[in-house]
Amino acid sequence: MSTASPRPSSTAPLLRFDDEATRKRGRRVARMFDRIAPTYDTLNHLLSANIDARWRREAVRALKLTGRERVLDACTGTGDLARALLDGGAGSVDATDFAPEMLKRAESKTLGRATLRLADTTALPFESGTFDAATVGFGVRNLERLDQGLSELCRVLRPGGTLCVLEFSRPRNPVFRGFFNIYFMLILPLIGNLASGGADNAYTYLPRSVLAFPGPEAFAERLRRAGFGQVEIRPLTFGIAALHLARKPGEVQG
Repeated sequence: MSTASPRPSSTAPLLRFDDEATRKRGRRVARMFDRIAPTYDTLNHLLSANIDARWRREAVRALKLTGRERVLDACTGTGDLARALLDGGAGSVDATDFAPEMLKRAESKTLGRATLRLADTTALPFESGTFDAATVGFGVRNLERLDQGLSELCRVLRPGGTLCVLEFSRPRNPVFRGFFNIYFMLILPLIGNLASGGADNAYTYLPRSVLAFPGPEAFAERLRRAGFGQVEIRPLTFGIAALHLARKPGEVQG
């Protein structure tokens, strides 16, 4: 467990993708998150009525941490889930993200208790079998190579390790879905873009990225193709979000 407060290195490789067009888009998304970093937490908690904090606590509880586990929080953003993991029983937490400004805010939240690293989830800088558990909170849909990112998360887990992915979903109830879509597609982008100064239309990107993301069952199949065995889906708050628990085959190592 880290006792220092490591600074994210601005010289670290930001993205490592296969083609220049993908790299350019990835860098554009990273810059977008850097620009909205100052207002990111305030807006997220406001626009979600702070329900996202409850979802993160549920994710941590689902891992059943004992205080011994080394956990990776990929796409950590400003570190809310990394902090929840530390408070919820993780032995140590490594937190990665591709946006330096988001990591700076994560550093202030975790107060040196997490090891922070600027890294691309599709090419994680860790040895295979390093972690007992891994989490991604509302960031997996931003991966340029989703299947490659899921394979990397599986690779760095020990046999028997668990991946917990929190991600937005689409409510199944047609009436609730109609009201939710009005808020999510119209009201949220308007408020978010105004409050953030319209930085890259980030809050227009948010609902579009959710709509483009596979539904829970399709995502579960992607997890299986990436090497995970048992996959469990837990809808949260009428299906606004979903918690995916995926286990890497093999016996848990003591």
